[in-house]
Amino acid sequence: MLETSETAPALSIVVPVYNGAATVGDLVAALRALEIDGALEIVLVVDGSPDNSLDVCKQLAAQPGAPVIVLSLSRNFGEHNAVMAGLARARGAYTITMDDDLQNPPEEVRRLFEHARDGNYDAVYTYYEEKKHAAWRNLGSRFTNWCADKLIDKPPGLYLSSFRCMSRFLVERVTASYEGPSPYVDGLIFQITQNVSRLQVNHLPRAEGRSNYTLRRLLRLWLAMFLNFSVMPLRGATILGLVFGALGALAAGITIIEAILSDKPPQGWASLMVAVLVLAGVQLLVIGMIGEYLGSMFLAVNRKPQYLVREVFRRGPGPGGLDIERPKVDTRAAGQPHREPPQDQG
Repeated sequence: MLETSETAPALSIVVPVYNGAATVGDLVAALRALEIDGALEIVLVVDGSPDNSLDVCKQLAAQPGAPVIVLSLSRNFGEHNAVMAGLARARGAYTITMDDDLQNPPEEVRRLFEHARDGNYDAVYTYYEEKKHAAWRNLGSRFTNWCADKLIDKPPGLYLSSFRCMSRFLVERVTASYEGPSPYVDGLIFQITQNVSRLQVNHLPRAEGRSNYTLRRLLRLWLAMFLNFSVMPLRGATILGLVFGALGALAAGITIIEAILSDKPPQGWASLMVAVLVLAGVQLLVIGMIGEYLGSMFLAVNRKPQYLVREVFRRGPGPGGLDIERPKVDTRAAGQPHREPPQDQG
């Protein structure tokens, strides 16, 4: 949603907030201290956080300094859904997405913005010499990046980081190109552009608490990439079926020949049961994968919301120094393009 009442800033910073009450204040203070040519705005998307993150963000929005816009989602939708909500509200010529945990140093924001602007890139991804995450999460990130190399049009070797900068051209097309309930921002980016660069930045240990990403959340994110932005798994299932069909035909031929040439019937009950179990397992795997595709289509057709914005807070003369907006209808949340009501023909 692009506001025209004010001059658009050069840079918007979108931060999904979940259990970030202890860190988001320091993050906003550091971002407001940056000197950005053309000014900046900060969009905080409170993703149904169970702590008091919303109250903290509202206090930050009322304070002087670079404008802070707070989006309060109706429930927890997930990081990529929250990022999509923030991108829809961002007005900057460039938009940076980053986490609320201070592991991405705010001091790197200006360098990332200038690298994207001066290089005229549609997107710039950051990468780290050393990630300060747990070993299991680093391993999961490497596996996800390897899958992305195979499944989406990602340049080989490019690290997919949530700390990224996107041009206005890219933001507008990302927010317009997908209305399903399970967005994967990186998949949308590479459907639109290959004008991408990367920049090495520092990565700091987590300042407070622990990561909000559990194994379950990472698995859901991986499935969103795996199933929503490529048909390669279905092609792999077809190839797997052909391979096992060929092996079955070969085994059947050998069995028939052995039965004709031998005085005794072929032996091998154990091997037969193993083959049956293996083939049954492969069939169930393929059926389950097809079911996931159909389930995604079912949720999209039934208009499961990508996100729902309950309230929007920004600095103003209202109570507590805030203006409050309560969107009547969020077209993105409805999962369908906005249509004007039919005109009365009577």
